[in-house]
Amino acid sequence: MATKKQFDSFEEMLSDADLPVLVDFYADWCGPCQMMAKELEMANAQLQGQIRVVKIDTEKYPQIATQYRIEALPTLVLFKKGEAVHRIEGALRANDLVRTIQNFL
Repeated sequence: MATKKQFDSFEEMLSDADLPVLVDFYADWCGPCQMMAKELEMANAQLQGQIRVVKIDTEKYPQIATQYRIEALPTLVLFKKGEAVHRIEGALRANDLVRTIQNFL
């Protein structure tokens, strides 16, 4: 079950995470992002207890998107202990996403 928690900054959330964090940078108007949402849900279910998934709307948080040089949507970035360790641009099927992420866990 998802829980909400307040953080003073995106960086604080990443560095305080007890699990690797997969950040989905998306926009509501992005068709591939909408398709990726269901695949991401399935991947998250398969990786339950191994990662946390955070969605960042690049329209609402353009400064975060700029900071992490998000140029294509969707872009997924896997963070471990606050550091980006892998980046995926474009949509993937859930099984491919799980396989890719497991290589970095």
